[in-house]
Amino acid sequence: MKQAISGTTQLAGVIGWPIDHSLSPAMHNAAYEHLGLDWVYLPLPVQNQMDLARVVAAIRALPFVGFNVTMPHKRMMLELCDEVAAQARLAGAVNTVHVRDGHLMGYNTDGRGLLESLRDEGGFTPEGKRIALVGSGGAAAAVLAALVLERASHVTVISRDPAHAEDLVSRIEAHARDTELVALAMGPENARYIEAADVVVNATPLGRNSGDELPVRAEWLHSGQIVSDMVYRPLTTPLLMAAAKAGAVPIAGIGMLVAQGAIGIEIWKADSTISAPRDVMRAACVAAIGSHGPGPSPAGES
Repeated sequence: MKQAISGTTQLAGVIGWPIDHSLSPAMHNAAYEHLGLDWVYLPLPVQNQMDLARVVAAIRALPFVGFNVTMPHKRMMLELCDEVAAQARLAGAVNTVHVRDGHLMGYNTDGRGLLESLRDEGGFTPEGKRIALVGSGGAAAAVLAALVLERASHVTVISRDPAHAEDLVSRIEAHARDTELVALAMGPENARYIEAADVVVNATPLGRNSGDELPVRAEWLHSGQIVSDMVYRPLTTPLLMAAAKAGAVPIAGIGMLVAQGAIGIEIWKADSTISAPRDVMRAACVAAIGSHGPGPSPAGES
């Protein structure tokens, strides 16, 4: 039975545009019900930066425990927080905000969510490993920051926009004392970096629409690798199918989506005895995908 909303109910939500296909309300509200929390999670459609500032100002005065931020506002949110955690500052984006007495503390749980998914579903830890990261946007930046902090030995950032990849690498390499970073344009020269990688991560939207090209060539994938696709709708992407056919371990984006949301709940609750129910959240996401059908699946939704 769903909990009734009352005068004591606290608020949470996700800010973004568009927001109508977000899975976050389904998975968060399922978690709150499971945990017996008197919270409710709402979609908060905000189209532009001026409106974002107004909504955030209002949130300070409302009974919010926290909120998530998705595209296109993650970078702007960095400037609207009172404090920003080191990993979010390094990533250059905030996707999770803890509200305490009107004070906003910004975090980025995308990279941590991906690493949790890789650990739990693939037995992978980054230290001393080689990663090929395809993409150079906000989701890729969050993953790169997490990999650097966890001491990966080498990360190749591959992008259709090589200048963007170079900017990302140059911004983070000062903090990469244990990690060699390389920026490359997409092309045939990527083969040796993909083949040498312990993990290949797709942080682009390629794969969410039928007819999309693969972010990397199927013949570059092989057994002994883990291939992670941050796209979660569809649940099985062409890249994951190619990985399975090559003998690699495929890891779907829904694991990252659930993990980053679960970490957010644990931040907001600020209680080390509370563990967000990832199995409940995952089931809610799968059910929501089944009921809504195909829709946009931005990498690292929230």
